[in-house]
Amino acid sequence: MPQFELPGTSRAVSAASGVRAAVTRGALGAAVRREPGAPGRVALKRAAALPKPKVKGRVNPRELSIFTRQFSVMIDAGLPLVQCLDILAGQQANKALAEILRGVRKTVEGGSTLANALREYPKVFDDLFTNMVEAGETGGILDGVLQRLSTHIEKAVKLRRAVKSALIYPSVVVFIAGAVITLLLWKVVPIFATLFAGLEVALPLPTRIVIGLSNAVGTFALPAAIFLGLAGYGAKLFYGTPQGRLIIDRIILRLPLVGHLMRKISVGMVTRTLGTLIFSGVPMLEAMEITARTSGNAVVENAVLRVRLAIEAGRTIVDPLRETGVFPNLVVQMIGVGEQTGSLDAMLQKIADFYEDEVDVAVGDLLTAMEPLIILFLGVVVGGVVISMYLPLFSLIGKLAG
Repeated sequence: MPQFELPGTSRAVSAASGVRAAVTRGALGAAVRREPGAPGRVALKRAAALPKPKVKGRVNPRELSIFTRQFSVMIDAGLPLVQCLDILAGQQANKALAEILRGVRKTVEGGSTLANALREYPKVFDDLFTNMVEAGETGGILDGVLQRLSTHIEKAVKLRRAVKSALIYPSVVVFIAGAVITLLLWKVVPIFATLFAGLEVALPLPTRIVIGLSNAVGTFALPAAIFLGLAGYGAKLFYGTPQGRLIIDRIILRLPLVGHLMRKISVGMVTRTLGTLIFSGVPMLEAMEITARTSGNAVVENAVLRVRLAIEAGRTIVDPLRETGVFPNLVVQMIGVGEQTGSLDAMLQKIADFYEDEVDVAVGDLLTAMEPLIILFLGVVVGGVVISMYLPLFSLIGKLAG
């Protein structure tokens, strides 16, 4: 929780001067003005922020999911919060997570809420995690919220794994194919070119093309590598800007095969996150803002934020969702039914389950379709290079035999 400093502008306020915690500057100002003898206007300034704890090491989502589920079981069994944190810190194999839990325990022992203690480690516990914990603490359902949160993290890991399966395999195969072809043109083809020059034979067109490509690789290999490296670095910097991220994410969603898959993954993540937050008691507007930040795609993020603005203006969720053009009609209709029946969180979870199954099927179909295409590409390119090099030899052997 933010800390604010009271400057002590009157006797009453001076007696209470120092540093106080409050949600906002306005809330603390109102509380101070209600104290006896306080002036009508109190100037507050934010106190110097305490240094954030530094933790070495990383915590992967699977470790976070296991910790959350264990935490849920302990809370459900009735163990005190500090004791749960102490036990969990002592049995963590990840030293970084163990150190974080010990820090959280100390902060909780000092009088802080669990949610505010977790907020000191934003790289491990994001807004989704801390807001759900805060809602669980407020509603007295922390164990149920932690269990739901653990399931959410596991599902998110599954979706990320689907993305890696869809993109990494073909990328690795194409990279290896490019390396093999470059090696052939750089090292193998020049040997044949020297041989043909000594024999003084007429070269067919495919052989001349391959030798020309080999000469280009030998001449421009280093400049091309530097150019590709700079282009990749520039694309990374461009993606780091809001406009660049929006442009690239829009292109990704329009790609054949891959774009359809990425749209399904984004819809599954959005519905899962929003349903989990609503179930935990997080207010709708705040839930949509958190959902937008965790959607993983700038186009989907902007769409969710536009829907949030429409809801804030007093509209229902269905029409703004349809107007974005990002979410399929099936999703919009199911969300409309959930909103009308008062079971929006359950309906969102059903949509997320449906799209996770769709993603599994789509990834399998994509890999099945790409494998023969990749094999065909490699066969044509590598086989074409080899045959082009042997064509002059076949002609020479035919002449000698004649």
